[in-house]
Amino acid sequence: MRRFQTADRVEAQALTNAAAGRVERLEAAIESVIKGKSEAVRLAVVTLIAGGHLLIEDVPGVGKTTLAQALARALDCSFQRIQFTSDLLPSDVIGLSIYNQHSGVFEWKPGPVFANVVLADEINRTTPKTQSALLEA
Repeated sequence: MRRFQTADRVEAQALTNAAAGRVERLEAAIESVIKGKSEAVRLAVVTLIAGGHLLIEDVPGVGKTTLAQALARALDCSFQRIQFTSDLLPSDVIGLSIYNQHSGVFEWKPGPVFANVVLADEINRTTPKTQSALLEA
């Protein structure tokens, strides 16, 4: 196993500083939209970097949707919001194949779950089958 050389350490420190700078700029971009929620912004960014999912629970009107939209906009990512209701079907979430009469083939129409940032609102209000489709996507 080779030992780190001084040049390796300097390069690693430079990469770390560059990444930290990018994260700070991302947080600043989001905080320009969401005021007074720096902890929520930081946790959202950390979750994104870790590749995880974020559950935001709060009272109505405090900026949950705006936070998700600002995060997507700051990263130039696609954003979709899914409002879960009792009549929402699994195909409304994941998409479906539609037959094209002109070409004679089925064409895949992806649902909103294929966006880079997805806000799933009121998941508890939909059927277990639709919840399962969301979790499996």
